[in-house]
Amino acid sequence: MSIKARIKSFIHSKHMLKGIFTASFLESTIVPIPLEAILVPLMQKRREKLWIIATVTTLGCMLGALLGYAVGYYLFDIARDFIMDYITSEEQFEIFQGTMKDQGFWLIFSTGITPVPLQLAMLAAGVSQYSLILYMIAVTSSRIIRYFGLALLVYYFGDKTEALIRQYKSQAIVIGVLAVLLFLGLQFWPSA
Repeated sequence: MSIKARIKSFIHSKHMLKGIFTASFLESTIVPIPLEAILVPLMQKRREKLWIIATVTTLGCMLGALLGYAVGYYLFDIARDFIMDYITSEEQFEIFQGTMKDQGFWLIFSTGITPVPLQLAMLAAGVSQYSLILYMIAVTSSRIIRYFGLALLVYYFGDKTEALIRQYKSQAIVIGVLAVLLFLGLQFWPSA
């Protein structure tokens, strides 16, 4: 069976929701590749399950986020070498950890929306013992915006969504990063 036939079979399979939940869990924990590459075509083909797909994807990410936090909180010393070799560097991690103490919520939230791998924020939150409740609120709200935003695009633009995202992806990333930088800049700007 060809890859295209397997994908088509999966899209209409009774295991599709379990598969997207698992893919979301893996994307938020160990596979730092954006899920949108499979999520948008799936939503376009299964528009009758659009909101369920967005919900299941968000739930998979939330479970992965809890695992990532737990790794940072409980197992960081054991997993440190692997994490530094395959996910981040010591320098990047120290910057994230310092920022976590000052601007943790907004760092986690912005990481959840932008293409920056969420794994960095998850580990930094766990290692710095950032509030689990605030952490989950930041992850959940950012991923709801991300996944339900895609669902809204598919709802309104249907099969044109993929082309629309490709066409405006760079501009959207630049605007998103600038908005986050502007917000963080306003937080650190000395008040008069």
